[in-house]
Amino acid sequence: MSDLRDPGDAWVTAEDGNRYWGRFGAAGLLAHDPARGILLQHRVDWSDHGGTWGIPGGARHEGEDAVSGAIRESGEEAGVPPQAVAPRFGYTIDRGGWTYTTVIAEVTSPFEPEITDPESHALAWVPLAEVADYPLHPGFAASWPLLRPLLAGDPDATEAATADALIASGSLVRL
Repeated sequence: MSDLRDPGDAWVTAEDGNRYWGRFGAAGLLAHDPARGILLQHRVDWSDHGGTWGIPGGARHEGEDAVSGAIRESGEEAGVPPQAVAPRFGYTIDRGGWTYTTVIAEVTSPFEPEITDPESHALAWVPLAEVADYPLHPGFAASWPLLRPLLAGDPDATEAATADALIASGSLVRL
């Protein structure tokens, strides 16, 4: 690991008055494998909301789009091979001067995640029905009820209706 940091690795204060990580915004990858569930990361204690579970992600680099940032970060933190996922949707939360985009992707080639940097206690494939049972990162916990119906093959969800409603609100785009 290099001691050189990207200029995007910094805290910012958004218009809502809260501090967020990522000078150019942040992005995370919601990798869904229909056979195993979603890939969750148990965040180390020293990180923002440490000890919670969320998706691999982090600060975007200057000029980096959200999809590229989410795929890069998931590779850095969880060893996700870029060719193993197919992005389907991008869900963006705008805090006024800072955005976080969840890239919802289907796993097209099964892989085993691996801890590849010091930001994780653990990584796990978690069945959809069990995700809400974990102590989730607050931002992910708030988004999970909106995002779950977008996952292909979720028997408890209506993907088309949910996607259409979020697209109409401007917070979701098809990729």
